[in-house]
Amino acid sequence: MKTLFSLLAGKFTNSIIKEFDLGSGSTWPGHIALKINPEFIKDFLKKKKLKVVLVAGTNGKTTTTKLLRQILETNNSRVFQNEEGANLVNGLATSILKEATIFGTIHADTALFEVDENNLPHVLKQITPDAIVFLNLFRDQLDRYGEVHTIAKKWKKALATLPNSTSIILNIDDPEIKNLASHIKGEIHYYSIPQNLLSKKQLSHDTDSTHCPVCNTKLKYSKIAYSHIGKYTCPKCSFTNEDITDNLYIETPEILEGIYNVYNISAACKTAQHIFNIPSDDISQSLEGFTPAFGRQEKIEYKKRSLLLLLSKNPAGLNQSLSVVLKDPQPTVLLALNDRIPDGKDVSWIWDTDTETLAKNAKSIIVTGDRAYDMALRIKYSFGNASEIQRKIVIHENTKDAIKELVKFTPPDKQGYILPTYSAMLEIRKILTGKGIL
Repeated sequence: MKTLFSLLAGKFTNSIIKEFDLGSGSTWPGHIALKINPEFIKDFLKKKKLKVVLVAGTNGKTTTTKLLRQILETNNSRVFQNEEGANLVNGLATSILKEATIFGTIHADTALFEVDENNLPHVLKQITPDAIVFLNLFRDQLDRYGEVHTIAKKWKKALATLPNSTSIILNIDDPEIKNLASHIKGEIHYYSIPQNLLSKKQLSHDTDSTHCPVCNTKLKYSKIAYSHIGKYTCPKCSFTNEDITDNLYIETPEILEGIYNVYNISAACKTAQHIFNIPSDDISQSLEGFTPAFGRQEKIEYKKRSLLLLLSKNPAGLNQSLSVVLKDPQPTVLLALNDRIPDGKDVSWIWDTDTETLAKNAKSIIVTGDRAYDMALRIKYSFGNASEIQRKIVIHENTKDAIKELVKFTPPDKQGYILPTYSAMLEIRKILTGKGIL
């Protein structure tokens, strides 16, 4: 009765939010349900025949979840997820009560939940999933989460409580993710990307896991995809990923740009193959026609201009976005840096980004956001001389003015690029589309 009352209270809250157009109601309905019954999710899912998959990591959660959903739905699964990206416990609770009828019935057979990396231990107290997909660990919101090793320790402790029935899908090229294997009871599946894409020879500024997670000796890399993701060996304890090479990826169509997205695609494919027993040929066909999630390589037509949104909220993320932007020989770029709660208050991470190549090649760089001047200063130090700074950089405190400037500097036959942090992305997207997400 307590669970049913929590469900009804949450659904009533959601109906009020909709009736008065107060937002999409992605968190508050679940928050109310959890206030009434703190174990609402656990109690609700207890008797449901529902396969539950969690997707965790710093970057790529939304994209990987959307990829996996398309594969499953194309192959006749009925799926629901926390679509708005509300990836804390209250967001997961909201997605459940939205999907459920007032009698507590759910017609889907699979739940896909992307989970905030710092919140995963709390989620695992409510949910015993059939599988967890681990993507990567990078510095993100250092003022709230700490270093990557802090998150890894929390994950290891939480994973030790899971039963043998929970399967784990691991990115073998991230040392901290690979090391989770030693703390897991259930079945483990690894994924990677084609070897020819690991083309870098030296580690970059944004590396976070340069030392062995077992003995703390500096790792030796033979190949690098980006940041600390690559092929590595510990010279002291022999911790390595070079000894596993078979069946690490599935050939798929090129549907998203950037090496980081090849990892996201590989993660979704391996999950579909091993957790849902979908043949590799069917998986590959399922991804044809895939459209990116909001703000993640999302193309928006605005005032007769094509604008590409690339969410960039940490050093590794921004550097990978720049790798996509710099395929354009003279890009016009808008950088939007905020320091709100969803972004993290500490913006020192921008100094670990590779903006020198952008400064050299960009036609124009427009800067906006709450910390526009911090970003402008970072870009300033990327230039070789003062005349280039005055010619290329434009600062607008007002986001609407910044977008107007981007449109003005972007020729009709070219594409403009927007690289925002999370809250800035939501604000910009609302301006461009007239609709909010959260």
